[in-house]
Amino acid sequence: MHRPRSRSRFSLLVFAFSAASAFVLVSVVDPYSGATASPYFQPAGDRFGGASSQAVVVAGTYANTVSRDAYIVTEKPKPVPQPEPKPEESEDERGFTAPAAAIPDPGSAQAYAHGAVQGRGWGDDQYDCLVSLWNRESGWRVNAMNSSSGAYGIPQSLPGSKMASAGSDWETNAGTQIEWGLGYISGRYGTPCGAWAHSEDVGWY
Repeated sequence: MHRPRSRSRFSLLVFAFSAASAFVLVSVVDPYSGATASPYFQPAGDRFGGASSQAVVVAGTYANTVSRDAYIVTEKPKPVPQPEPKPEESEDERGFTAPAAAIPDPGSAQAYAHGAVQGRGWGDDQYDCLVSLWNRESGWRVNAMNSSSGAYGIPQSLPGSKMASAGSDWETNAGTQIEWGLGYISGRYGTPCGAWAHSEDVGWY
């Protein structure tokens, strides 16, 4: 009667040992076999920054198809080039020409002005405009004075003392007055023909 009990006990021990061995073997061979079903499962390689636990290689060819909305490109029309004005002309002076001036007498105020105009890189057309302009303003007289406004000298500076910036002899020296007058014209009108065009329009510059 004692032998059957020892056989069943022995069989139970063998079964328990086999089951434990199988569990240990499965854990050693594939430690993640029971964890892959968990939503929190992450192989150690991914968790610690190592290589991925699996690599999948797909052989063959494939193509990506990308669709976009259709659009139309309209080329911007090219601007039509416009002729550039001559460097010595301004917008205000186009269409305003002065009669040709006579050759200035040597040593005269106009002779000095002719050289000063050329020294600024302006042509004879600018000298013609200057002669016409200052003929109208002062008749090229050094001591010309406008009794109503007080403008003085060849360029009719208002007041005349402004010309002191060109020289202390502004009241009597034609060269000083001309240098100041050309500086004024250059700064305000660009060229003598620009000043002449303004004078033709409104009667003063």
